[in-house]
Amino acid sequence: MASVTFEEATRHYPASTRPAVDHLDLSVDDGEFVVLVGPSGCGKTTSLRMIAGLETVDSGRIRIGTRDVTDDDPKDRDVAMVFQNYALYPHMTVAQNMGFALKIARITKAEIRERILDAARLLDLEPYLDRKPKDLSGGQRQRVAMGRAIVRRPQAFLMDEPLSNLDAKLRVQTRNQIARLQRRLGTTTVYVTHDQIEAMTMGDRVAVMRDGVLQQCAAPRELYRSPANVFVAEFIGSPAMNLFSLPVVNNSVALGDCAIQVPREITAAAGEIVVGIRPEHFEIGAGGIEMQIDVVEELGADAYLYGRVTGLDNTFGQPVVARADGRSPPLRGDRVRLQPQPGHLHFFAADGRRLP
Repeated sequence: MASVTFEEATRHYPASTRPAVDHLDLSVDDGEFVVLVGPSGCGKTTSLRMIAGLETVDSGRIRIGTRDVTDDDPKDRDVAMVFQNYALYPHMTVAQNMGFALKIARITKAEIRERILDAARLLDLEPYLDRKPKDLSGGQRQRVAMGRAIVRRPQAFLMDEPLSNLDAKLRVQTRNQIARLQRRLGTTTVYVTHDQIEAMTMGDRVAVMRDGVLQQCAAPRELYRSPANVFVAEFIGSPAMNLFSLPVVNNSVALGDCAIQVPREITAAAGEIVVGIRPEHFEIGAGGIEMQIDVVEELGADAYLYGRVTGLDNTFGQPVVARADGRSPPLRGDRVRLQPQPGHLHFFAADGRRLP
């Protein structure tokens, strides 16, 4: 087992005007599960492939443990990668797929068989060892790809959106299985996904990327409670945080009928700020802003109200989302008042950075 470290790592494709990964500084501790998350094209998969040696590092360094592997061949890095499409050999059985890399490494047949059986027991694959990939479900193929990585006993697992081809129910089951398995094995894992729910439920820490630049890396709870900037605030959380650009007047901002006091150190630095409020931090009742409900999304215990701000203040017409009690939510077309809960407001500067 070993840590994985990016030191100012940069990858710039010749035809691109900006780096795919730009001076990435990130350390993944020994045994830690870190998830790279962000929208398409943010550089997360390129970062993973840089660890594996499948992408060139144009500047900076990659370390696995104390060893600088920046210029090492992929086969010499002692990492195992699980791909999005599983990359199984169709003409081989499950056992042969799992043991192929060991065979190439000239491990003895007895050792290969022992490792395959150990991994199959971990992954509930024992009944399928003689089957070929075409005879397996998507979830079973994904577990075979995991087993092929496990038998190698690498210093780190690299996983590139391994659940994206599974249906919603199986995706939930499999992500829980991967998280449990990683904690059981204690192998350092770097996991890439575009799904923020996967990221928040699986990772010890989550690294949010945008346009090749690391925006914030923190525990899931910290990301949710203290986003570093407007991008992280919008990206983390479903539904997304409500954001209102408001002028500061007399050390406060007005959100409908609600005057929100702003800390003096913030008002001294900006004439306009962005106020963030998560949907669950609105109280439905008197005061605050008035909302015209366009859609009610009923999810059982909760309901989410999607609509627009009404009234004459400077947020008129802005989209807003609020959580309501699922037992008796308001109806589409209703108008309700939303009062922000004290202590649950987020303040950002006009340039997007979080204000303390």
